[in-house]
Order: sequence, then C-alpha cells, then structure tokens
Amino acid sequence: MYLFVINKKSGNGHGYRTWIKIKTALDTRLVRYRYLFTESADQAENMIMETLSEPEKWLGVAVIGGDGTIHSVLPILKDFGIPLAVIPAGSGNDTARGFDIPHDPLSALDIMLAGQTRSADLIATSGGLTLTAFAIGFDAQVAENVNTSMYKKICNFFRVGRAAYIVGVLHTLLTFKPCSVTVTCDGVETTYANAWLTAISNVKSYGGGLHICPEAHPGDGQLDICIVHGCSRLQILRLFPTLLSGKHVHLPFVKFLRGKQLSVRFDQQRLALGDGENMSSEPFDIFVEPSALQVYAV
Repeated sequence: MYLFVINKKSGNGHGYRTWIKIKTALDTRLVRYRYLFTESADQAENMIMETLSEPEKWLGVAVIGGDGTIHSVLPILKDFGIPLAVIPAGSGNDTARGFDIPHDPLSALDIMLAGQTRSADLIATSGGLTLTAFAIGFDAQVAENVNTSMYKKICNFFRVGRAAYIVGVLHTLLTFKPCSVTVTCDGVETTYANAWLTAISNVKSYGGGLHICPEAHPGDGQLDICIVHGCSRLQILRLFPTLLSGKHVHLPFVKFLRGKQLSVRFDQQRLALGDGENMSSEPFDIFVEPSALQVYAV
C-alpha cells in the first residue's frame, strides 16, 4: 500500500492537476493506495502520522507538491522508516532535481513503482530536518521574497518557475546588507567579512535549479558549504547567472567547505530557510544524519 500526500495548491494548482493524472494511472494499474489532501505542514504531519499508524504494510509515502510539502514529512518518514517518493508539482522542485526524478508525473510514478531506492542524508539543525539545502542570508531572503510575491504566481502560471528567482535576486539586492560571519567546519573556525550568504547543501542545486554546490551528493555522508563574501552588489548580480552552470566555483569571493558538523554565526540576525521553509531559530549548529532516509530513485 502506498500513501499519497497531495498539496492541491502547490504550483498554482498544479498539485491537484497532477494528482488527477496519477490517480487515473493508479486505478488503471490496480495499485493499492490511500491519499490525503493537505494545505499546511501541521495538518500534513498530524494526518500522515495517524494514517501510517494503522496496521498496514506501507511501501512508501508519495508527495505530490513542492519542496516545502516534502520538508513537512521528513521527520515522520525518518521515524517510521518508510521511503519517500517524489511526484514534482511545485515551482522549484529541487528535491526531484537532486535525485534525477523527471518532471513528468507519470514518469516519476514509474520510478516509485519500479521499487528501487537510494539512501539520502539529512541536514539536522535546531529547527528540524532538511533534505535539499539550508540557506542563511541573501539567498534565503531571495527565496522568502519570491514566496511572498505576486511575480511567483505569474511565473508559475506560465510554467517558468525559475524566472521568479531571477526577479527575486533583483528585488533583494535593493535592501540586503552583508555582514561578518564565522563558520566552524569540523572544528576549524574561519571568519569571513562582508558575507552575503552561507548555503549548506545536500544536493547540487537549489532555488529552482541554481547549482550552488556542484560537487554535493545526497548520500555521501558530508555537507557541502558555499560562502559568498567580500564582494560588491554588482558582483552578486553577476554571480547568480553563473550559478545556472556552476561556473561560480572559480570566483575569488566564493569559498567552498565540506564537513559533517558546522556552526554558522552571523554578526547580524539572518533569515534561514531549509527546503525553502523558515528555520531561523538560532544558533545555527548543523550536522549531517547519514543515510537517514530512503528515496525512490533510479
């Protein structure tokens, strides 16, 4: 038996339209399943826990929605030891991209029904668990501005979700002020002046396909860290197009670290997002939980 968790509102209603296609395919193939509709993280957590507690052999929990919906079920899947299946229907879909899951819903369904899973690490902080990336600073503020904007809805309507993040960069550049950050990685402490962002990543890309940590792998037991510091607003503006290809790795104001335990201390209060969800509870003490989750993937 599979449990499907559907966020009907994800991607401007794309979640519900995707579910209709999936339901038709499940019924045609005579697959046993249950489904739940959810509109909030708290609602999803309560409903899923209650359902999974029933005496049934659960083969997986399939999330039809975006990265935020997936984020809300991570603690449950970890505790129950049930694999995650991803049917992308959000605007960013970084989880699907990180595990090479196709955007086409029926192709994504085929991956789940094939039954092959991959081990995935989780990023653990005081605010909870994250699967894709934990972003602190400018990039988090960009995502927050995008998520609360009208231009995100417009971009989703025209199926160009990535464009919303480009607009968000320009929007955020107008007001954001960099500050000093001290990063301790596996016991080694370094302070970076004029820091814009610190991104801790478990997959190669975030923000709808920006390759922030091109060497990251979700199952290697390590966290990849990208720190952008000591640069001007114009350089930040030039940085983001290079994230589409990963060419920013050669820029002198971009620093990469890799480790299992991190501490991040900004001189000023900073917004932090995990899988695009607000996780700003400080201090930012971060560590990897190796192979804490199974994900249906090729």
